[in-house]
Amino acid sequence: MTEPDPTTSSLELLWGTGQRPSRGPKPGLSLDRIVGAAVAVADAEGLDAVSMRRVSKELGVGTMSLYRYVPGKTELLDLMLDRVQGESFEDDPEAPTGWRDTVTKLARSHLALYRAHPWLLKVSQARSVLGPSALRGLEVCLSGLKGPHGMGLSDQQTIGVIITVQGFVSGIARMEIEAVEAARETGVDDDEFWARQRPFLERAMASGDYPLMAGMAENTFARDFDHFAFGLERLLDGFESLVSRAAGDASRR
Repeated sequence: MTEPDPTTSSLELLWGTGQRPSRGPKPGLSLDRIVGAAVAVADAEGLDAVSMRRVSKELGVGTMSLYRYVPGKTELLDLMLDRVQGESFEDDPEAPTGWRDTVTKLARSHLALYRAHPWLLKVSQARSVLGPSALRGLEVCLSGLKGPHGMGLSDQQTIGVIITVQGFVSGIARMEIEAVEAARETGVDDDEFWARQRPFLERAMASGDYPLMAGMAENTFARDFDHFAFGLERLLDGFESLVSRAAGDASRR
């Protein structure tokens, strides 16, 4: 007997083509409530805390009741991802005014998403199951990147822009979230962590072995420098050059 394919099961649930239970579930239980409870557990305690048993406990039902709606944790995770992806752009009813605005909103909305749901960093994005929310978000991006005030790039280049921005944002989010997790897990905040290293670093700087490091300004690593904003502006500047070249190539045809 062939085992059911989790990807197909997830797609059926995401796109509303899967069969819903006809009898047996506790009144008031729904797929929406199950996914919402799972997201809440992941937000509070991390992805490892999410299990069918734990979610059923949060909902006050038997574990088997969940299996009447969701085949397993794999499908549940796919539904959770699509649920939170729907949060991008939802608080901004205004359409992007141009490609730079689109890229900026894409970056900032993804950073906000990681901050709200740190467990997203532990989910592999290599083979994402695309549901309605994921496609809706992509459609919003494309409307700004390929619309009247878009970038004028090929389809492959346009997707490359999105992937580049997402990669940059996930890197910034990872540093930020891992710093918070390290402080929580060790009980040592950033100030104490660096204070412990200071005597060793001062001796290293005084040794003469690291002249470039020793010559850096006192505020080089100040926390008030916005590395996210700095990096985003450099990405935008780089994309601007690409857009200009694409426009020049188009005018010569």
